[in-house]
Amino acid sequence: MLVHNVYFSLKDPTPAAAQRLLDACRKYLADHSGVVYFGCGTPCDLDRPVNDRNFEVGLHIVFSDRAAHDRYQQLPQHLQFIAENKDTWRQVRVFDSDA
Repeated sequence: MLVHNVYFSLKDPTPAAAQRLLDACRKYLADHSGVVYFGCGTPCDLDRPVNDRNFEVGLHIVFSDRAAHDRYQQLPQHLQFIAENKDTWRQVRVFDSDA
């Protein structure tokens, strides 16, 4: 499996802006072939010294394999999500790992 974690820092870090991005994640990114798990949300209330809380929205997708991830990257829905939302992002950090 391949784990795809994306952390979005927004230009407008308000709860309303975060909710709009969460809605877009669910609309465009949730239901695709090869997705074993999909989740997205906002930072929880853990505030330990090791917690990185420099984001407003976290996206978490587990793919069945690398090929499923690679197909997802080129899907029209994924590309539309980027096109419609990229102007709202201050920073995007992607952490991919094998599982």
